[in-house]
Amino acid sequence: MKTTINDIAKAANVAKSTVSKVLNDAPSISEATKQKVRAIIKELQYTPSSIATQLARQSSMNIGFIMSFDRKDDFLNPFFYSLLGGAESVTFEHQYELTIANIYDRNDDFMNRYVYSRKLDGMLINPSVMNKTIVEELERLAFPYVIVGQPAENYGVTWVDIDNNAGGSMAANHLLQQGYSRIAFLGSNPQDAISHNRLTGYQNVVSPQGSDQYNPYIRLGEANEDNGYRMMIDLLDMSSPPDSVICVNNFVAFGALKAALNRGVKVPQQLGIVTFDNYPLAPYTTPAITALDIDTFNLGVLATNVLFDKIDQCASDQLSYTLNPELIVRESTCKNG
Repeated sequence: MKTTINDIAKAANVAKSTVSKVLNDAPSISEATKQKVRAIIKELQYTPSSIATQLARQSSMNIGFIMSFDRKDDFLNPFFYSLLGGAESVTFEHQYELTIANIYDRNDDFMNRYVYSRKLDGMLINPSVMNKTIVEELERLAFPYVIVGQPAENYGVTWVDIDNNAGGSMAANHLLQQGYSRIAFLGSNPQDAISHNRLTGYQNVVSPQGSDQYNPYIRLGEANEDNGYRMMIDLLDMSSPPDSVICVNNFVAFGALKAALNRGVKVPQQLGIVTFDNYPLAPYTTPAITALDIDTFNLGVLATNVLFDKIDQCASDQLSYTLNPELIVRESTCKNG
């Protein structure tokens, strides 16, 4: 079996990125480490990929943002453009260009079009694009990339994201501090990693430590206004309805608020509402909704800075970077004034 860069890293007890830097004679690596890794490369008769070597020696002065969107709604999401704005601000500072590519239904050829062709020096990648085969090939080539969003599988690669788990806990703790006790959660489909992480943070606060007990106040479904309304009505019809609710996004929260008002439930006196995302609706409803503000612009800045560290071969071996959401308290949870 052909020796890989992973084999070298394991034998030398260093990170794959360190082996890559040694192959490219990066000044950030100590001479002792270089000698150690080079000795193992010689011992294992490892031959670096010619493509990887070419990639290391050429620059396109261009990075890519690679995604796989199949719905018009994905492109209408304001958070997507905020994320791109943060990425572009850093790209501009480095005097690079930013290429935006939607590869939906074209996954098989994006490596040829952007990596093997050397059209990009690095990539920001949406988790939906990634699979084990692509990860292994990018690692083999030592091609710089950062996944924007926590991957569903643990590939052992670099990713950046909002700490949605912490956000779920922040929301639940806020409601408890305001005197609410029966806290519900309206989330997205179970396959949605963002919703899952927000739900996990909520459960860490409202559920007993290590408890597997069924929670009757959790509802999951399509994360839109109509479904938010239906899920909230279902909760309000319970014999012991919740006195507060955490919503996965503004549209679900707006539907939940409509349901409460239509049933004559007073917000915040009888029902507290917290939503993830500050926009587009939370500040403008009546009452205005307490929100966990997700700063996707800074997420784009962080992801692109990490990518350029990789391109410049000065990145650390840290694999995950997260930003905490900010709690903005408004009338929807201030039942005591």
